[in-house]
Amino acid sequence: MIWLKAFISGLLATLIFHQGLFAVFYMTGIVGSAPFNLTPVPPFGVPAVLSLAFFGGLWGILLWLLLGRLDRLAFWLGNIIAGAIGPTAVAMLVVFPLKGIEVSVQTWTGGLMLNGFWGLGVALFMVLMGAKSSSKA
Repeated sequence: MIWLKAFISGLLATLIFHQGLFAVFYMTGIVGSAPFNLTPVPPFGVPAVLSLAFFGGLWGILLWLLLGRLDRLAFWLGNIIAGAIGPTAVAMLVVFPLKGIEVSVQTWTGGLMLNGFWGLGVALFMVLMGAKSSSKA
């Protein structure tokens, strides 16, 4: 059951925290593309935001596997830092080049901010779902 909670935490953190901050970036003109992208993506033609949320769920499982035993501040900071670095590095070094998307200092900075905020969301949802005791988190 804990793995399902970790997946749901990652999925919800993607839709609420990641895409929420992306919406702020969009509304302030920092990024040119809108959040909650519904463009179908291969191979199954699901909307891009749902694909992103699914992978956010998988990353949520990985974060729990790596950081679930940490307590208090280490748990929160670990999720923020690992959330920022892991998904951003994979996106910038693998996904973006495969898709022909330019990688720059701006994309790295934005990715670290978005994914760090996502990691905070994962930690919060794990606590809210009772997977992590608030006295230990």
